Amino acid sequence: MTFTRRTFLGAAPLLGGAALAAAGRARAQGRAAPLRVGIIPILAAAPIFVAEKEGWLKEAGLTLGITTFESGPNMIQALASGTLDVYVAGVAPLGVARARGIDVKVVTATAVEENVFVAGSRLARHFEPGLAPAEAFRRYRAAAGAPARLATQPLGSVPNITLQHWLWEVAKADPKDVTLVSMGIDATQQAILVGAVEGGTLREPAVSIVTGRDSGIRLAALGGAMFPGQPGTVVALTRALLDREPEAAQAVVTGIVRAVDLIGREPDRVAPVVEAALGKGLVDLATIRRALASPATRFTADPGAIVEATAAMQRYQVKLGALDREVPLDGLFEPRLYARAAASR
Repeated sequence: MTFTRRTFLGAAPLLGGAALAAAGRARAQGRAAPLRVGIIPILAAAPIFVAEKEGWLKEAGLTLGITTFESGPNMIQALASGTLDVYVAGVAPLGVARARGIDVKVVTATAVEENVFVAGSRLARHFEPGLAPAEAFRRYRAAAGAPARLATQPLGSVPNITLQHWLWEVAKADPKDVTLVSMGIDATQQAILVGAVEGGTLREPAVSIVTGRDSGIRLAALGGAMFPGQPGTVVALTRALLDREPEAAQAVVTGIVRAVDLIGREPDRVAPVVEAALGKGLVDLATIRRALASPATRFTADPGAIVEATAAMQRYQVKLGALDREVPLDGLFEPRLYARAAASR
């Protein structure tokens, strides 16, 4: 069976009553231990924090134990060891996880096209209006006498795949003009800010942070231009959670769907929640508000919207050598929980 957006939406009316019943059972039953949630500290993780702050998860008897990771591939190790129940990060590493026998299912999305290319001040001056990116990189190397160093997360991560796809397939850059440097998300942000690299892939709120602190840093390519329909952050649940605690699993998905809707309708209301969860006193509320309104921000909960793009990304992972073979998407996506949540919204 192939899952498409129509499959997801078509199932919704049939399953709405089941969602309400499941939510009631979860409230009655509760859960003794916190759900073990792994996240990457980016704006696309905001829905899980909003769902918690609004009390929707507590109503279902759920509390969260959150662990922060630097990239999706790093989180796969935690999934493999059985120390996570919920994965909130890019979809691409999950193909690798399933290829290694880790049974995890994508149950909802949170954002798409979130990885963008940011050029540091030395490189940005070469990105003139109307000039092809490949020529900008060529001119930088000619002027600097060295290729542009571009930071991104490890091979197999969505930021890495997106950047390589843009460089080689879209921009047709000469490999002699750029050097990829693998580092974590926080290190990438800092490296761009201090000029240790000439550019890299960032997501919000890091985009708003670096461009706000240095006017010479530019958002040079949006996510959709780098990888059309770029699948971004998703929420995935372990098979153990889905099988043993279906009510808890449904409550998580329903909370995420409600949160994505609220973020779209009332960004000013959720901004303080996001600032408290992701800012940690280091990012002010004004920056979070800019990030929520950024062209690099596109929240969506519908996992059916990313199925085809995920398949395309898998094919490119194989081409890059990050994945030995394509993993059937019928085994990666579990559409029914989203359909129930959408029907009961």
